Amino acid sequence: MSLSVVWNNEQEEHEINSELIELLERILQKAGEAEGIEKGEVDLTFVDNERIHELNLEYRGIDRPTDVLSFAMNETGEDEPEIIYAVAEDEGEELEEVPYVLGDIIISVTRAQEQALEYGHSLERELGFLFVHGFLHLLGYDHQDPESEAEMMSKQENVLAQVGLTR
Repeated sequence: MSLSVVWNNEQEEHEINSELIELLERILQKAGEAEGIEKGEVDLTFVDNERIHELNLEYRGIDRPTDVLSFAMNETGEDEPEIIYAVAEDEGEELEEVPYVLGDIIISVTRAQEQALEYGHSLERELGFLFVHGFLHLLGYDHQDPESEAEMMSKQENVLAQVGLTR
């Protein structure tokens, strides 16, 4: 399986260390296995409440911070451009394959810290939850009604349990 996380840290409230990234990579592998996704890249950005507030307002029209935003690259809505993944052939030169990007996940570390305290669990568990939640959104899952919310919650908790992040 070649699922990978490409990450960026744009906040200063919490150190993002290699152990956390390794945990999120394990979560991605487990979630990918559960969903039958064998390859792809997820771009993950850690931000603060101010930045996610700006993004939430700009892209969703909601004037407040949120915990996680997901932007799927494979959406096929009416106004979405078609994305074509192709590698050109060149005489005698070896070309790199363009990665299949599933999308972007943006997590507010500020909000994750607040929620971890509120729910009485670790920041790592909350970040893991938000990451798998965002990943499922990239695949088209949503939680607009009780049935779809229960389905997403079950999938999230199953993945988190596999990496030892239970409540």
